[in-house]
Amino acid sequence: MTTPTAFTLVTGASQGIGAATARSLAQRGHALIIHFAHRADLAQAVAADCLRLGAPSAIIAQADLAAEAQVLSLFAAVDKASLPLTGLVNNAGIVDQTARLDAMSTARLQRMLAVNVLGPMLCAREAVRRMSRRHGGQGGVIVNVSSSAVRSGSPAQYVDYAASKGAIDVFTQGLAREVAGEGVRVSAVRPGITDTGIHATGGEPDRARLMAPALPMGRAAHPEEVAQAIAWLMSDEASYTAGAILDVSGGR
Repeated sequence: MTTPTAFTLVTGASQGIGAATARSLAQRGHALIIHFAHRADLAQAVAADCLRLGAPSAIIAQADLAAEAQVLSLFAAVDKASLPLTGLVNNAGIVDQTARLDAMSTARLQRMLAVNVLGPMLCAREAVRRMSRRHGGQGGVIVNVSSSAVRSGSPAQYVDYAASKGAIDVFTQGLAREVAGEGVRVSAVRPGITDTGIHATGGEPDRARLMAPALPMGRAAHPEEVAQAIAWLMSDEASYTAGAILDVSGGR
């Protein structure tokens, strides 16, 4: 077996956009670490799919990305793979029950920002420490997953979620400029309404279907459509793309 030329960590890869991204990257020959927070069984199934699709290797690793110690343990697992890390897809994120801001608890707000902002920043920090030429790395790509909610603000639904993704947009652009000269490209995708299980965690399992008639294309995105955009940003075809935020929102 030839040595893989791409070794990528995908966070939140046990389902939804993350799982679709892992499968898409597997088809392009990436060796993969499939991160999950809770469902090892789903992550293992995704890893098995990736191996069938052509990934040279696919292992699973659990971590609560809001906890620095667990992020460090996750990247220790990356280091044990004995391959230089060349890619990070910062996909893991949460929503909560739909609510107005004046009904949100401090605990909810803290958890939202910890998972959706602190977690990706910690993962990116550890990835830069391994990929940047400044640190002896060979370069690489970081793709952050934002949301079209940054434009609407998601009033009376998820203003905390929208704000967390706004932070990801700003972080993407700043980090891209910080490390572009060190061989690390940083960009983001901004999905619109996508047909995944995340809506159920917000108490609206049918949200994608119910919103479809109001969307410009008359339907929600399939997770594979977002994954294809991420895979392109990870590829050499996007070799001069850094600091970009790519809308995959069907015109929304």
